[in-house]
Amino acid sequence: MLSVSAPAYVPKRTHRLAVGAMFFLLGLCFASWASRIPSIQQKLGFSDAVLGLVLFAMPVGLMVSLPIAGWLIAKEGSRKVIVAALLLYSVTLVGLGWAQNLVQLSVCLFVFGFASNTANISVNTQAVGVEALYGKSIMASFHGLWSLAGFAGAAIGTFMNGLGIVPGQHFILIMATGVAGAAICSRYLLSEDHNVNPDQPIFVKPDKGLLTLGLIAFFSLICEGAMFDWSGVYFKKIVQPGPALVGAGFTAFMSTMALGRFGADWFKDRFGLRRTLQLSGALTAGGLLLAVAVPVFATAVLGFFLVGFGVSSVVPLVYSAAGKSKTMSPGSALAAVSTIGFLGFLLGPPMIGLVAGATSLRVSFILVAIMGMATATVATKAKL
Repeated sequence: MLSVSAPAYVPKRTHRLAVGAMFFLLGLCFASWASRIPSIQQKLGFSDAVLGLVLFAMPVGLMVSLPIAGWLIAKEGSRKVIVAALLLYSVTLVGLGWAQNLVQLSVCLFVFGFASNTANISVNTQAVGVEALYGKSIMASFHGLWSLAGFAGAAIGTFMNGLGIVPGQHFILIMATGVAGAAICSRYLLSEDHNVNPDQPIFVKPDKGLLTLGLIAFFSLICEGAMFDWSGVYFKKIVQPGPALVGAGFTAFMSTMALGRFGADWFKDRFGLRRTLQLSGALTAGGLLLAVAVPVFATAVLGFFLVGFGVSSVVPLVYSAAGKSKTMSPGSALAAVSTIGFLGFLLGPPMIGLVAGATSLRVSFILVAIMGMATATVATKAKL
């Protein structure tokens, strides 16, 4: 059992480094899994339809965790919860790698989703506390580290696959990294959460301000989910750059999403949350419309660059604002906003498919652009 006792005094920069490391480890675990999905599909002999059905177990686990995670954090504190969740996340990753059939993989994915979101809410609660120590916005930079870990995890996965190393062996190395990281960082995480309410009930109705933040996250995560699942398809079927460049749009999107998160805190402190969210929505909508209006390689890549910048700041800044709620504990407020926002992440990709099937892929991307503009519209009318 890992010790989570902390030294008597920890400089705020050390807290920031420890929380940032936890964000990176969580991103590394998720990207490691995502990078080996094709290998696991091939090993188990799943069709695309069966794989799609099995993968649904992960968001089910995530949704189940939403109210429980907020309650646990209010009762036990985010430091204990993030350490336990990261350990479960890392161990379950190994289970995914060694799963031998549909049932085993489904159960592991459910637990993986549960651990993933519990870790996500607890580490963001830690980040809210570190922000309070600094007295300025630094949330987006933490999310930037998660995005960088995504690149690292994808690169490691490609390397492991090239060497012929099976996912189970690959994931044991990632688990060891996660356990070691949790052991080192646990002593330097915040021992008390900012503005915590230990008597918070498990189910609490969020106030209007939190509902508004959740709605902003909902619209933005529709766009983000669409880019994760459909950017490659759009390039392959509409832009048609050739097999070697099909992934260019997704790479452009991921690059600027990571880069934008390291500048979002500065921009928000200088221009305010409302203007930052307005610009984010406008960039998302503008980038998508550019890629739809002129679907050639250069303009499509530029459009996806703009979308990456657009969505980069929304979720971290919304989480930061939710963590400052006056009516709910940070963990419960983050869980409430995450619940609403994640519905957008779930609904976006299938919505794209349905609209594309009824009309065309370009029309469906126009709909996503409208969701980006809705982000800016809600932010304009909200009291932020």
